Amino acid sequence: MAIANQYGYYTEDYREFVITNPRTPRPWFNYMWNSQYAGLISHTGGGFSFLESPRDNRISRMRYNCLPWDRPGRYVMVKDSATGKYWSLSWAPTIDLNYDFYECRHGQGYTKITTEINGIRGEITYFVPTDTNAEVWRVKLTELSGQARDLEIYSFLELLMGNALNDQINQPNDKHFTDIHFDQDLQALVATRRYWVLNKGVSVKQPNIDWKYQIYFSQSLPISGFDSSLDTFIGRWRSEANPVAVETGVMQNTEITAGDPVVALQSKISLAANSSVDFAVTLEIAPKGESPALTPSPSPAGEGSKIIEIVDNYFSNLRQKWDQHLSCVQVHTPDEAFNAMINVWNQYQAAVTFDMARNSGYYHGGLLFGTGMRDRFQDILGVVMVDPARVRERLIKALNFQFKDGSTLHNYFVLTNTGERTNHSDTPLWIPFGIVEYLKETGDFSILEEVVPYHDETSGTVYEHLVRALDFAIANTGERGMPRIFTGDWNDTLDHVGAQGKGETTWGAFFLGYVLKKSLPVCEQQGDRAALDRFQKFYEHLRQVTNDVCWDGEWYLRAFRDNGEPIGVSSATQGKIFLNAQSWAVISELAPSDRADRCLASSREYLATPFGMQIVAPSFTEIDDTVGLISRCVPGKKENGAVFNHASSWFVLASLLNGDTEFAWEIYRRMMPINSSQATEAKCDRFETEPYVYPEYVTSPDHETQGQASHSWLTGTAVWMLRIGIDYILGFQPTFTGMIIDPKIPSEWSGFTAERKFRGKTLSLTVTNHSAVKQMLVNGQVVEGNFIDLAKYDGDEIAITVTL
Repeated sequence: MAIANQYGYYTEDYREFVITNPRTPRPWFNYMWNSQYAGLISHTGGGFSFLESPRDNRISRMRYNCLPWDRPGRYVMVKDSATGKYWSLSWAPTIDLNYDFYECRHGQGYTKITTEINGIRGEITYFVPTDTNAEVWRVKLTELSGQARDLEIYSFLELLMGNALNDQINQPNDKHFTDIHFDQDLQALVATRRYWVLNKGVSVKQPNIDWKYQIYFSQSLPISGFDSSLDTFIGRWRSEANPVAVETGVMQNTEITAGDPVVALQSKISLAANSSVDFAVTLEIAPKGESPALTPSPSPAGEGSKIIEIVDNYFSNLRQKWDQHLSCVQVHTPDEAFNAMINVWNQYQAAVTFDMARNSGYYHGGLLFGTGMRDRFQDILGVVMVDPARVRERLIKALNFQFKDGSTLHNYFVLTNTGERTNHSDTPLWIPFGIVEYLKETGDFSILEEVVPYHDETSGTVYEHLVRALDFAIANTGERGMPRIFTGDWNDTLDHVGAQGKGETTWGAFFLGYVLKKSLPVCEQQGDRAALDRFQKFYEHLRQVTNDVCWDGEWYLRAFRDNGEPIGVSSATQGKIFLNAQSWAVISELAPSDRADRCLASSREYLATPFGMQIVAPSFTEIDDTVGLISRCVPGKKENGAVFNHASSWFVLASLLNGDTEFAWEIYRRMMPINSSQATEAKCDRFETEPYVYPEYVTSPDHETQGQASHSWLTGTAVWMLRIGIDYILGFQPTFTGMIIDPKIPSEWSGFTAERKFRGKTLSLTVTNHSAVKQMLVNGQVVEGNFIDLAKYDGDEIAITVTL
């Protein structure tokens, strides 16, 4: 049975979310991308594209926080030459017209929008080929009225070309370097610029750099006119909804060397009654001097169908890619929402975060953050099962942004090889975290021998990078022997707790303990006895100090300020209990069992909401500059008391590890966007963001807009909810030497089946709940324990049967 809400539904196989009402509470987005070229695409054709970097190499414009919403976009307009009526195939920007039918299908790497109006059915599918730096708008028009029609087709896109930050702050000057002409041989508009602002920061300095690319914009219909001047095509005091060129039917054939750039093409066709026509619009980017690979010149006659065949093959390859990607994990459980998320949308969102980090989205403009180190080394969790080779490459590249002393840049930009050294205490520790996760999935210890340069001087093996990160964290501890928090830890808004260098973080102590413990087998495998002893001793030191000075009676406090005063204690009137300290006390195994039970029970008592777990309670209602930005956030939102899904997912993991499967599952169930978007009376109208992907946070009951979500798509929640679902609920837990099978499912489930690909084999798992006999069979044979050594089994498939 399909899962539905007031704006759309999932298809039976969950592979598409179908939007049937375009007036969603916010633009609902999707992504289309390959390893270099990427684009956001909304359900109305909005979004922007970029090559490699959304800040430094933006291709097209999108205006944030604009009215009307979601402008500009990728538009194909159709005009009836006889009546003069015109409309957009993507609904926007002609949203005031009365369409007879609208549907948007967001799938993996593509979006298809179908509309019917004025007797014409339009279908437009947007996607990026897997191996070509281009985007395709594949169009089909069908005549429905039973009359022959003369139609005009207008395809257009507003360009940016270059540095998107500079476009925001210096557009009047920056637009003097545009160069667009029409290539008669290619029948395409060719756009470039003669100057590229590639500053390493905001500056009046004028670097003399050429933008090294050309854009080719074409469509596989005979071209009857074009424009490259935005002002000329749109006209004075008009908008994308009523371009003067479309209204009059007259293109000025402008070729510009300055001004705001647009690529706009006109074609004229005759459509017989009840017939259809197929064509493709393509935007391709290539280095100057190289010929375009895809640009579909419409001549000679009859080539149009060949071009359609080419782009349809591209689309078929894209679908095959995602078939393969999603086949790594497939489940069938009694919970429909869980199946939809694990089988498709959670895997897909995790793939998006792997390539987009927190950098390029509707809520993240791609101008500030670049790629975060902690994000890079967490986001591998979602893709390492599917494409370990790409993960290996990404890990090695990211290690270039670690310094010789073990510290790191906090974030970096790939094209400028620069970033910020913000002194967040946790950032270096995500390096060993990610390396360990890669090793558990692949068993590829050869990566540890790879030599990678440090960002400042000399080089070291990957293993040395790992050790230096841990030693840096150990060296930067305070008078209590816990990590100094400096300008924040994972919670960026605790930025004044240790600004003077004296404040210490309890969560950071637990996280350091966790990473130390997980790294011990790596040190042992490398024969590094000195590091093994050093890290084991410090792990035990952290056990003692956190329990000696951080236990507040019912839970663990969160941190100590520079002045020595604690935060997150029962005597406080605001910020009494912080979720992360409780969750990681358990995840790190540093909390004794009685305190683990107590701190999780306190979390449940004070922090549970209908949408998941609040990150802190009560929210800060008064400014406290000894704590930081958290106290300036609106109560109930963001880090100040929201249901911060990333933190909430860690509580789920802690509860599962501590044996409270039922409540862990309840919180996991509440957090799934399919459910949380329906958790208020107003449902999606209150939730606002896409109901098929996790948002960063949901407003808690501490604010009058409780249930409102924000910052969807680009959140670490995606990989953690995916891996908690696969590794702990379904029970596939990879280790350095094999796989542990340990399902933790709610009592309401009678059982489930699942497949998980692992190191070249397919593990087929069947679990039966409520059985009188508890055992595990592998290929029909009873085994002791729950560990599977893959080396003991021949063939590509291993059948596992578990009774609980």
